[in-house]
Amino acid sequence: MITKEIVVNDTTFKVTLTDQVISQVDNLRSLYATVSDDPENFEQVSSQISSVINDIATAVQPEVSDSYLDGVIQEVFKAVEDKKTELDKHCLLYTSPSPRDRG
Repeated sequence: MITKEIVVNDTTFKVTLTDQVISQVDNLRSLYATVSDDPENFEQVSSQISSVINDIATAVQPEVSDSYLDGVIQEVFKAVEDKKTELDKHCLLYTSPSPRDRG
């Protein structure tokens, strides 16, 4: 687990990037993609989107007020993406060399 500080409108928040938070962010991205691909689905998925946003917000301290919610969610998206990029780099460092690299 990694705790990240995020700043929105000069207010500092902290989010702990657990597997659950990362999964919720991935789910929210998927819901946004569904709406983007077919805007008529918005009414069907809007309650799911709201629910996932609220779930993500519970992982943020201090409690996020409505006026900060959009900015906080955007920053959590960035933090999750940064963590995934960091993990990808870390994993690449520990992969075995391919047979052609062995000499």
